[in-house]
Amino acid sequence: MVGPWEHEEVVTRLGPRSGVPVIVAVHSRRLGPAAGGIRLTQYPTWQDGVADALRLARGMTYKNAVAGLPFGGGKSVIAVPATTPVTPSLRADALADLGELIATFDGSYLAGPDIGTGPDDMVYLRSFARHVFCLPESHGGTGPSSLPTARGVLAAIRAGLTAVFGSPSVSGRRVVVVGMGSVGSLLASALRSAGASVVAADLIESRCAGYETVPVAGVYETEADVLVPAAVGGVVGAGVRAPLVVGPANNQLRSDDAAAALRDAGVVWVPDFVAGAGGVIYTLTREAEGLAPDAAMARVEAIGDTVETVLSKAAANGTTTLEEAVALAEGRLNDATPGRRS
Repeated sequence: MVGPWEHEEVVTRLGPRSGVPVIVAVHSRRLGPAAGGIRLTQYPTWQDGVADALRLARGMTYKNAVAGLPFGGGKSVIAVPATTPVTPSLRADALADLGELIATFDGSYLAGPDIGTGPDDMVYLRSFARHVFCLPESHGGTGPSSLPTARGVLAAIRAGLTAVFGSPSVSGRRVVVVGMGSVGSLLASALRSAGASVVAADLIESRCAGYETVPVAGVYETEADVLVPAAVGGVVGAGVRAPLVVGPANNQLRSDDAAAALRDAGVVWVPDFVAGAGGVIYTLTREAEGLAPDAAMARVEAIGDTVETVLSKAAANGTTTLEEAVALAEGRLNDATPGRRS
């Protein structure tokens, strides 16, 4: 677990309306206001929710730094107890509770959607906190971040394919997509349209309709050319049987040690905070920096260049891709505040 003392600020509050713990974790503001999404899901204990917020906030620091964004890293978690049904009324109350907590940060933390929340929720949250992004286009926002996230992952996949197979083409490649949610389904469709043989896995089997499917149990050890983790984290380890692993799921590795195990097994893994940055790049460059859509999407496509840099440095230095991606992020953080460490 990520230790709390490396974070700048962590606030946990029992929601006065919902009775549910709401958490905002800010890992770093060195590059600018902390930015990161709102996760609403069930946890065995509230401490598990805090631990998740800490890990995710740290990942956002690195994601934003590697992407060259002038924002730090933060995350919100609404930690619904595992035995408590997420009813519409509880959901609305918990979002209101979190909105009031976000407002106390007065713009030093910027929130957007994550697992369990979406653009329509951001409209509701604006009633309680000004610094909420990714609203629907009808409300002046950029709408769902799924498409730019998927575009960024595709750019990362092409860069990874070039490193592993010598060509960025997915045509004829067997690709396993784990998690057919909003981003995974877009990836699966785009990959198939480009000529890949797509295999899908999801706990909700109906999401995999039209694709070859494999059970979720054991899917990470399925033979393929590319494995795309697009669901939960903590799942990728040395048992992977694909030479390339690229996906948007946060905190994919079972532990940081898995990065070296994958390298030693001849597997190229693109760190998730590099590959999955498309959504935050697009949203923040458009809504906070005012870039036009085409210019913002060009920044998303540049993820491929970042992946190429990370993979080439890891190959040249005999290091892991995780080490090189973290070094890139740390370098930008230290340049922003000389003499300090994250």
